[in-house]
Amino acid sequence: MPETGTTPATPTRGRVGVMLPRDLPVQDVLPYARRAEELGFDQIWVVEDLGFRGGLAQAGPVLASTTHITVGIGILPAGARNVCFAAMELATLAQLYPGRLIAGIGHGMPDWMRQAGVRPASPLTLLKEYTTALRLLMCGEPGPTDGRYVRCEGVVLTETPDIVPPVILGVRGPKSQAAAGEVADGLLLAEPAGPAYIASSLRHMGNAPDAGGLEIVTYDAAAVDDDEDAALNRVREGLSAIGEPDWAAHIDPLPFATELRAHHAACADAQQFARTMPAAWVRELSIAGTPDQARAAINARHAAGATSVVLTPTGPDALAALDSLARALDPRH
Repeated sequence: MPETGTTPATPTRGRVGVMLPRDLPVQDVLPYARRAEELGFDQIWVVEDLGFRGGLAQAGPVLASTTHITVGIGILPAGARNVCFAAMELATLAQLYPGRLIAGIGHGMPDWMRQAGVRPASPLTLLKEYTTALRLLMCGEPGPTDGRYVRCEGVVLTETPDIVPPVILGVRGPKSQAAAGEVADGLLLAEPAGPAYIASSLRHMGNAPDAGGLEIVTYDAAAVDDDEDAALNRVREGLSAIGEPDWAAHIDPLPFATELRAHHAACADAQQFARTMPAAWVRELSIAGTPDQARAAINARHAAGATSVVLTPTGPDALAALDSLARALDPRH
């Protein structure tokens, strides 16, 4: 897609972010964000899962309560908001907090979209039309010709940011990842996002790991502890769903994919599957272990092509987990 308006410079490799847990008690949301900034994380990502909290509603206060950390929204389902009004919301945040916003857009989980009555017949068509229109509108360009789903021809935003936030696609399928290479500024990979999955996704996008100008953001369950086993045990619960069909794209590139599926089939439930998974698999499917081990896992993801590695804290105390995760940022630990 041709460049329009002012866009951020080519992203620098090596950034590390942290997830704001979707079920964090409301009184802890802003203290968590401020603490993430104090600890030196480059980014904080808010999620929009049906039944929890809105992505835009979280992003605004988090930006307002911090001074320099980048806030990512991952993801806003394309079918849930009219693109003109989504562009207005994002452009307003980007005006107020220049250079500190990344907008993640995706299909949304199919069951959630059906429940909400916004699941289209062709999710990929909607996502491509929506992303194209969103980027143009935030740059102050007229909305494109009406498509199958998106209708905003000739709409122009008069209030646009000097730094247009990157629009990246949170998608799994090969066709959707190829679309990210065509119409977006990058890709957001849900957990688990090990090096093999990053490399596979970049191939779907048609880009080599050293391709410039793209945001490649990865999510992973994470735990850091001086006791490696304790850290691995904390992330196991976050891996309980990965044997399900929806996670096939994450598993297929792994050298132990066949063994993992056999293990899943042999287990009575998801909890047993995660609890009895070999430690070597847990290391591959998460960022967990001692500070040095976690840092090595982060570096491996950067080497595979990630521009931002986002850690999802695990365990009952998110604020305590946040402090532990920050140990992976500091080579002195």
